[in-house]
Amino acid sequence: MHETPLDQLLAEQKSQQQDIVDVDEPVIKLVIFSLAEQHFAFPSTAIKEVLQGDESVFFVPGMPASVEGVINIRGDIESVITLHALLQLPTSTEKNMGLTSILLARANDMHSGLRVDRLLDVVDVAQNLIQPPPDAFPEHLRLYVTGLLEFTGQVVAVLDIEALLSAWQKGQG
Repeated sequence: MHETPLDQLLAEQKSQQQDIVDVDEPVIKLVIFSLAEQHFAFPSTAIKEVLQGDESVFFVPGMPASVEGVINIRGDIESVITLHALLQLPTSTEKNMGLTSILLARANDMHSGLRVDRLLDVVDVAQNLIQPPPDAFPEHLRLYVTGLLEFTGQVVAVLDIEALLSAWQKGQG
């Protein structure tokens, strides 16, 4: 079938309409990071501050494997949790290269530093772009993932920081 100029115009108009974003659409600001070569995000409302990975973290004997140690932030002592262990992901070489970041997070009256491999971006995302995770999603992550979205061609899992920190407090991390 031969495409007429009208068909071309209609197809072009349809593709342009797909690029239009409804300004009334609710948005959420996400802090996107990588961990074990996968992409994750937290809502920015839960992240108080981002620290470069070269901050001194002091080892504390007897802590669970998910706790890297403690850090002094302007006189406040904060624990630093390694998300690799908490999410049962393999550790990476990013820490050895000094590329990691620590996200100072708070939820459920708890605050802690969360070690991530690399901070990628802080973006505003329309809430309708966040889709629920599929049933085939890995079981060990399903409890913590509230949704999935696409960011720069990569799938990003949006994490529930309250569920993560609650699980850690209960000794599941």
